Amino acid sequence: MSHLRAVPDGPTGPRESSTPPPRSGSASSVRVEAPGKVNLFLSVGAPGTDGYHPLTTVFQAVRLIETVTARRQSAQDHGTVTLTLEEPDADVPVDDSNLAVRAATLLAQTAGVGEGVDLLLRKRVPVAGGMAGGSADAAAALVACNALWGTGLSLPELSALAARLGADVPFPLTGATAVGSGRGDRVTPIMTRGAYHWVFALADDGLSTPAVFRRFDELAGIVPAGAGRGAGFTGGPVARDVPEAL
Repeated sequence: MSHLRAVPDGPTGPRESSTPPPRSGSASSVRVEAPGKVNLFLSVGAPGTDGYHPLTTVFQAVRLIETVTARRQSAQDHGTVTLTLEEPDADVPVDDSNLAVRAATLLAQTAGVGEGVDLLLRKRVPVAGGMAGGSADAAAALVACNALWGTGLSLPELSALAARLGADVPFPLTGATAVGSGRGDRVTPIMTRGAYHWVFALADDGLSTPAVFRRFDELAGIVPAGAGRGAGFTGGPVARDVPEAL
């Protein structure tokens, strides 16, 4: 799966389009599907002074699909961003801490859009499973609202906004298979051949990404820059694979 596509609902029903409708056009809602991902490879370096770890990874999209539908609001709700889950889940917030809500809000602020949007989210990617379900939601919300509002941002412009939301958010915009560098937010598509079949064994409890990286630092003997032995000391290896920390 590559390059998210918006499916607007107009007066004659759904129509698939890679071109956004005119700003404040006739579409009453826009649906976008975005994939979860697996990391085929992940190598992590010591965190910098900003607390982030430089990494190199290979992302691959999988057919566990998040679906975001962006709908125009009634006049009384105009200007707000709301989120409803198709299947309520206590582990998924619906306030402005949700990445999809933050994505729609960021796009509106960046493009100078005054109208709001009602987002409907159907989740299929496991929560807190390292498969970037929340990031897929954010990417889908960016594409859906870009089409609904007719803001006309290009893929590079959407990717720049995605990187501001989180390191994993740019990848679903590209999908397929790609190399991630920097914080994982610099995405370069790569060619792959053949079909890949995955079996996912899910734990009862999810893993917090910050907690995993803290454990990684402990195993690697890394001291955060500016702590303990003076600024810039990191200790331990510069790069190491992550699975031992899981």
